[in-house]
Amino acid sequence: MTFDERPRADERTTIGPVIELGHVTDRKPPFRYAAYTRVQFSETDAQGVVYYGRYMPYFDLSRTEYHRHLGRIDLGGADFVMRAMTVEYHAPARFDDLLEIFVRAERVGRTSVTFEHAAYRIEDDGGDTLMAAAKQTLVLIDRDTRRPLEVPAAYREQLAAFEGVAV
Repeated sequence: MTFDERPRADERTTIGPVIELGHVTDRKPPFRYAAYTRVQFSETDAQGVVYYGRYMPYFDLSRTEYHRHLGRIDLGGADFVMRAMTVEYHAPARFDDLLEIFVRAERVGRTSVTFEHAAYRIEDDGGDTLMAAAKQTLVLIDRDTRRPLEVPAAYREQLAAFEGVAV
């Protein structure tokens, strides 16, 4: 097929299979899911370590891949928004470190879900070192009114089935 014969972007119906960047794991109970990422140069500060604010995208990546793995539930006109987050930093990650970011649904409230995260550097000898740990509470809101909504039963059931416990 020549360049001129290829379908244009607006003519394509599929782009192929979805690639999941995360994986189911039993390495760090009670976590059952994690995603890998590698520290990029632009994520480091003048001291050569990962800038503390760059951990938030790592946590977002793991949470997004977690939901991709579970199969996203259509929330209609609702979205989860960040309500609160706490982070504890344990060790510095550096350029080119391989990180494994664990995630789990720790608690499902009436209108919110709390996720727990742990970011580990994978060592060359197969060991690992805890870099940072976080908890994030997201609230389900109506997109139009910006008011909290109850977390749907189907979403609760989805999380509980994967986590193997009532969340």
